[in-house]
Amino acid sequence: MKRSILLIGLVLGGSACAFAQVDTGRDLSKYADDKFRDDDKYHVETPYETVTVKQPKSRRIKNVIVMIGDGMCMEAVTVGWTLNGGHLNLDNFPVAGYSRTYCTDRLITDSCAGGTAISSGAKTKYGYIGQDVDGNPFVTLLHRAQQKGMRTGVAVTCRINDATPADFVCHAPDRHMEAEIAAQYVDSGVDFITGGGRKFWDQREDGRNLIEEMKAKGYTFVDTQEDLMNVQKGPLVGLFAPLDMDPVLDRGPVLENCTEKALELLDNKKGFFLMIEGSQIDDWAHRNKVGHMAEELFDFDKCIGKVLEFAEKDGHTLVIVTADHGTGGLTLVGGSLEDRSVKVHFSTKGHHGIVVPVFAYGPHAEDFIGVYENAELSNRIRKLMK
Repeated sequence: MKRSILLIGLVLGGSACAFAQVDTGRDLSKYADDKFRDDDKYHVETPYETVTVKQPKSRRIKNVIVMIGDGMCMEAVTVGWTLNGGHLNLDNFPVAGYSRTYCTDRLITDSCAGGTAISSGAKTKYGYIGQDVDGNPFVTLLHRAQQKGMRTGVAVTCRINDATPADFVCHAPDRHMEAEIAAQYVDSGVDFITGGGRKFWDQREDGRNLIEEMKAKGYTFVDTQEDLMNVQKGPLVGLFAPLDMDPVLDRGPVLENCTEKALELLDNKKGFFLMIEGSQIDDWAHRNKVGHMAEELFDFDKCIGKVLEFAEKDGHTLVIVTADHGTGGLTLVGGSLEDRSVKVHFSTKGHHGIVVPVFAYGPHAEDFIGVYENAELSNRIRKLMK
């Protein structure tokens, strides 16, 4: 897809630059210091095609797909809609609501507490992953699905042991316990796992090789897109980068491919639960770079299109799209819908506490109308997973 902004340094240094990172902080992407010609302006020359689906008539829910745009505030959605000429796959959702994101000890949450509330049905402390304020582990939506005999999966573009995916699978009081979090996947029983973070699996200080341990449990391991698309059955682990994946203009449709393969491998008579995260929307909003942020939102929206096409054909799939929090304090202050251009203002490089959108499609989508807590969103989903 052609873009009219010159992304300086986008191809310079290649992936080896990212691989050379030794610090695991999310703010050390290889583009952390690059400069747009104008960081607050962006123009899309060629928009992508969106899908059109109809709301199914069935009231029976077999599958549940939760899609989280990390840091995806309503303003970011509006920016993406403008840049793609007034069209997003999100436009297909017949129902929308709003979720309050604060956690128990801070007004402005993080991905740990924000994601845990969505996964568990209860708010928790800032920095806590999959556990309550007293440190007790939650039974998450994914765990509940496993108890019901459903297949489960997570697909992300960050490290698989980062906050949001871990919120659904693991338990920890600190997101920086990355080696310990990664190790919890070995006995998690999750059927489909794709993301980055391979160094926490096969370059560990404790000498364990989690990849080999997963293979011994019957998992297929892949680290290329070609190998991913050739897999015919699960369970599967795919780790496509030592840390977080490259930005989408470099990595290509990795998340789309993972989404398609997850839908293929997880589909079965008993149903499945799948969490898909557009992880790097947040990263680029933190850096106040509207172009990169928009491209990550487009990537996420294309995955939404794949999911909606599956859900329409299946007829028994509930799809929820939301965010764990907003990032960047984004304001759309100018641009043109006809020219597919925007000018924005970022008020912060951190998170903010404004309500985030909730989009619902499929059986019982109307249950998600309203303004409610992020934990209540989880409880409404859990009630429908009878």
